[in-house]
Amino acid sequence: MTTDATRLDIPALLAALTLEEKAALLDGLDFWNTQPVERLGVPSVMLSDGPHGVRKQPEEGDHLGMLDSVEATCFPPAAGLGSSWDVDLLTRVGEALGKEAAAERVSVLLGPGINMKRSPLCGRNFEYYSEDPALAGELGAAWINGLQSQGIGASVKHYAANNQETERMTVSAEIDERTMREIYLPAFETVVRKSQPWTVMSSYNKVNGTYVAESRELLTEILRDEWGFEGLVVSDWGGSARRAESMPAGLDLEMPSSGGMGTALILGAVAAGKITEAEIDLAVTRVLTLVDKAQPALAEARTYDRAAHHKLAVEAATASVVLLKNEGGILPLDPAAGGRIAVIGEFARSPRYQGAGSSQVNPTQLDSALDALNAALDGRREVVFAPGFVIESEEADEALAAEAVAAAAAAEVAVVFLGLPASYESEGYDRTHINLPAQQVALLDAVADANPNVVVVLANGSVVTVSPWQDRAKALLEAWLLGQAGGTAIADLLLGTANPSGRLAETIPVKFADNPAVGNFPGSFGTVRYGEGLLIGYRWYDARELPVAYPFGHGLSYTSFEYRDLTASVVADGAEPRVSVTVTVANTGDRAGTETVQVYVADPEATVHRPEQELRAFARVTLEPGQSETVTLELGRRAFAFWHEAVRTWVVEGGVFDIRVGSSSRDIRAEASVELTGDAVVLPLRADSSAEEWLAHPEAGDWLRPLVGTEGIAAMMFDPHSGQMIRAIPLDRLARFPGFPVTEEQIADAVAKFNAA
Repeated sequence: MTTDATRLDIPALLAALTLEEKAALLDGLDFWNTQPVERLGVPSVMLSDGPHGVRKQPEEGDHLGMLDSVEATCFPPAAGLGSSWDVDLLTRVGEALGKEAAAERVSVLLGPGINMKRSPLCGRNFEYYSEDPALAGELGAAWINGLQSQGIGASVKHYAANNQETERMTVSAEIDERTMREIYLPAFETVVRKSQPWTVMSSYNKVNGTYVAESRELLTEILRDEWGFEGLVVSDWGGSARRAESMPAGLDLEMPSSGGMGTALILGAVAAGKITEAEIDLAVTRVLTLVDKAQPALAEARTYDRAAHHKLAVEAATASVVLLKNEGGILPLDPAAGGRIAVIGEFARSPRYQGAGSSQVNPTQLDSALDALNAALDGRREVVFAPGFVIESEEADEALAAEAVAAAAAAEVAVVFLGLPASYESEGYDRTHINLPAQQVALLDAVADANPNVVVVLANGSVVTVSPWQDRAKALLEAWLLGQAGGTAIADLLLGTANPSGRLAETIPVKFADNPAVGNFPGSFGTVRYGEGLLIGYRWYDARELPVAYPFGHGLSYTSFEYRDLTASVVADGAEPRVSVTVTVANTGDRAGTETVQVYVADPEATVHRPEQELRAFARVTLEPGQSETVTLELGRRAFAFWHEAVRTWVVEGGVFDIRVGSSSRDIRAEASVELTGDAVVLPLRADSSAEEWLAHPEAGDWLRPLVGTEGIAAMMFDPHSGQMIRAIPLDRLARFPGFPVTEEQIADAVAKFNAA
């Protein structure tokens, strides 16, 4: 049943498959493979965990990383790559992952993860890019484009609103429609429209009481009908609670194998008339299409260059590091300056380079910062190492601490590696706080007392609070989890071989109590209320005018940049507005560096509540000393729109919009404004719509004004003092007031007339 040696004749297969075989194709064969149909020549294809490396396991795999997997390049997890803000880099990482997946005959890599970082406590934040949907969507699309260019499919996850690990398989995320549309769905919409991932993975959780895997609204009406998704929806592993309900809702493939239970439930639902064979054919077509897409890559023997991929991993790790502070220009360290360097902290020798759970990769090699510093310095400066602490211990080791203090006291500079033990953050559970282990902070204090020249390097998958102790360090590098090449990247950045270019993809709060989800995370009694609404991340801190330790988008460089000549011009107005934003960026320092230009849009005249500003575009520019470059970014309709719940569509409200360009959300270098015509929105009228709404209607207002006249209560409607109160009353209730000149019957007729117009 094939058209050539590799491709499937899907219409012929559909005609030849029995109902039982069709139902079986919608269930996995085992933990990682799809079901074959040997009599018709339908092969099985393999799915494997990602997204920062190919985690191919044996057939009896466990999904949670307990069993060994093949060696593969371990790139930085999303927490690191997100801070690169580099779409070209993400594309190239995706390409490399595609080559490695093809070499291992893996057809679908489970990634990327693009859920929002709603709370810093989420145990899986290391696997997600950002607190902002625009950034997460662009980076995810780039990763997918790179991967799928190699004939390997992506499985974007976890769709949707999977923003915590507590009760992740059963909790209901209670989210209003506008928040869902503006915050938790846009990254998924971006990757679908820009990249068409082969698969989308449905999340475990419920949204507003319905399991995502059973939500026809999310899986069919929005994902497919509205956004145009053409691929297959696969469950998260064990994420289909009721197969007879999930399959017609749009969940095509259940993974891992249900041992035939899912097949039996589907067949039973067909017999009971709850599922039609046409619905099964649609899902089977999607499964067969996935298998068909996979065949060309499987047909050829593929290899990859391990050394080249490790080199790319170095580049990716280097781009992921954020230089948060650098007092007195203590960094970079001069390799030839003389003076001993004390390297303190077990993380320097035993790097924590990835998160825990289903994304753990078995690296092809592993660089430590200690080894990389020694190799880079090659005896030019003496390096003394002291572990300082035991990573997975909560208790201070006095002997190790004393050794570290002595090393610091005898050194020119102390580079202290601090971070979170692996047990602090993992798939499957959330964190309870965002602090570093107390013993590590105590060690830092002791080291800083012995030597004021302290540089701190952090290893963590999600933000940690730095405000209580960062004054003890002159420089602070947020190194996240950097994959197998992180040690080399850190050494290059410390010694100035590379210039930091990372920018924060999430806000670092002053203290945990400031974060927007406090009181609404992780919920109780099986539900979690998204009470902060639109205001997650920097949107919250801006709205509350709260100080932050480091803002979204922040990152220092060893050089400096100047912004000038900002212009914002309306290229097109009307139904599809386009605004061109142009700014010149100059490198005003003495070494080459990369700046990330960030464009934020604000709507100061909105009639609905909107965030103070929102990231709408960004671009990286690399400049030599003294060099300048003009950067142009285009903003489309969605950069100015909000989701209008009354008319259930995106609306651009006419008026002035502020365009803010800067180096972070709180380092705005230049501002401009544009005026757009906007959309003519006519709200549907009801009898109980307020008098204000009736008067604002373009036709109903003209009908109502002469009827109410200018006497009695009608006069009060337009009184400068009492009018606002009167106009807020529903029109049908005003009709019951003595002397009001419009009847409820007239209002009912008007509703029918003006809504039909």
